Amino acid sequence: MSIGASPLSLQFYAFKPPSSRFRACAAEVPDFFSADWLESRKKRPFGPRLSFSAEEAVGYQLDALMFNDQPRPDYGIEVMYRFAGFDPFERSTYFGPFFDLGQFERFRRIFHHSSYRVLLGHKERNILSSLDVNENCYKQRVWVRGARPEEEEIFQFTMVQRVGGSWDGYWLTESVLHDGDSFSGGVAY
Repeated sequence: MSIGASPLSLQFYAFKPPSSRFRACAAEVPDFFSADWLESRKKRPFGPRLSFSAEEAVGYQLDALMFNDQPRPDYGIEVMYRFAGFDPFERSTYFGPFFDLGQFERFRRIFHHSSYRVLLGHKERNILSSLDVNENCYKQRVWVRGARPEEEEIFQFTMVQRVGGSWDGYWLTESVLHDGDSFSGGVAY
C-alpha cells in the first residue's frame, strides 16, 4: 500500500469493471473501413503489382519514362525507383558499375546522365529480344529513340521475381544496362 492511498480508495479501484477501463481506447479505433477506403487504395503510388508479368513490368516502366514529367517532374524516375530491386543500404550494380543508389537523388542523377537521358521523354521504342533465363529471371533488350535528334540507344532490362518475404511474386528490376561504355567519362552522382 502506498502512502496517501486509503484502503477505501484501493477497494473502489479494485472492483471497477474491466470493460469500463478500456472503453475509451476501443472507441478511438474503428472496426470498419471508411467509406473512401477503396478510392484511397486506387490512388496509391504506381509501382510493382503482383498481377504484372515481367514483360508488363518493363513496359510500364518504359511508359513512365516516356511521360517522365507527368504528373510532376521526374515522376517516371520515381516509378523506376519503386520497381528497383536493390537494397538501398548496399552498393548496387543496377546501372552496371557499383553505385550507392540508396538515396533517390543519386538514382535520379544517373537517369539525367547523357547515356540514360535518352529514356526520359523518349519518342519511340522497339523490343529487340526477350529471354526467360529461368522461371524467376527475365531479360529484355529495348531500342529507344530519344526526343533529341539522332539520339538512340539500346538498353537491357533484367527483371527478377522475388521469392519469399513481403515482395514474394513481384517482378522487380535488377538492372538497366546501357549497351556500350556508358560511364567512360565518369558520372557525378
